[in-house]
Amino acid sequence: MKKRSAFITGVSGQDGAYLAQLLVSKGYEVYGGLRRNSHDELYRLRLLGVQDKVKLLNFEITDQFGVTELISKYRFDEVYNLAAQSFVGASWDLSVPTTNINSMGVLYLLEAIKRFSPETRFYQASTSEMFGKIVAPIQSETTPFYPRSPYGVAKLYSHWLTVNYRESHGLRLSSGILFNHEAPLRGVEFVTRKISRQLCEVMNGTRDRIGLGNLDAKRDWGYAKEYVEAMWLMLQQDEFDDFVVATGKTTTVRDFVEYACEPLDVEIVWEGEGENEKGYNRKTNKLIVEVNPEFFRPAEVDVLIGNNEKARTKLGWQPKTEVKELARMMVEFDWAAIQKAG
Repeated sequence: MKKRSAFITGVSGQDGAYLAQLLVSKGYEVYGGLRRNSHDELYRLRLLGVQDKVKLLNFEITDQFGVTELISKYRFDEVYNLAAQSFVGASWDLSVPTTNINSMGVLYLLEAIKRFSPETRFYQASTSEMFGKIVAPIQSETTPFYPRSPYGVAKLYSHWLTVNYRESHGLRLSSGILFNHEAPLRGVEFVTRKISRQLCEVMNGTRDRIGLGNLDAKRDWGYAKEYVEAMWLMLQQDEFDDFVVATGKTTTVRDFVEYACEPLDVEIVWEGEGENEKGYNRKTNKLIVEVNPEFFRPAEVDVLIGNNEKARTKLGWQPKTEVKELARMMVEFDWAAIQKAG
């Protein structure tokens, strides 16, 4: 029997690597799209032991001709679009490339699938950042969107475009509205990995302290390895739809710092408020966390929490890893890496 084929854009990222590992385990012939300048990012695939099991293809999502040629040539059974300028904070300074990658690239993929491979099942990585300035305390698939960043706006365009191509052309397209999902493979520019990595550096004596933005910001944090399972499940359904993937629980940045401190045997004491808040190591009275206004967003998203009922009932998916366990996992990974590096 011929293996099912799957193409993952953004295969070198956190989600791409975990998804590649999952699909390899399920017997897929896995192809990964890789920008020509991103070969140094293959460490995630190496860590998961699947680098040699993924066929890497040169791929630039903003190259319409290249996207069309690739889709028409391979006619993959499944395509997972995870390529993105994914750092929200950078999207204000990089609004044009963010829009080109996160919006126009999706249009090129959908148009190529419509014209040359209409049987392909397509997954679009949507995001909770589309909700932005929330209009409901818990966000579901029917909650109105109100993005608060160029990143969120670009992702919203792609989300609605995917819905439109599905309804207009009868294509097999689903979007996952994923809330924040973290793992040891998360990029160090993202706040959870920044916390886990830099706390380890502080305790190792190679960093003085951590600078963070809004400690009161609340996020619905889950485990990325579990979230890619939801992506795969969406494309195994007979009916294609959009799904919120979330834990349904919310945690502040401040709480995540405390959870990350526990495996390092650090009890943190907070003093001050707002931009003057600081965190001290109770044992040593050393300042280890301080607020830096530079890390505040121009338009803040204060709280995000997802309703995963639809994913639970229709996909049979549910989160398993609590955020405290997730923080522990990330800290232990970073501590081991620092000790190994000497």
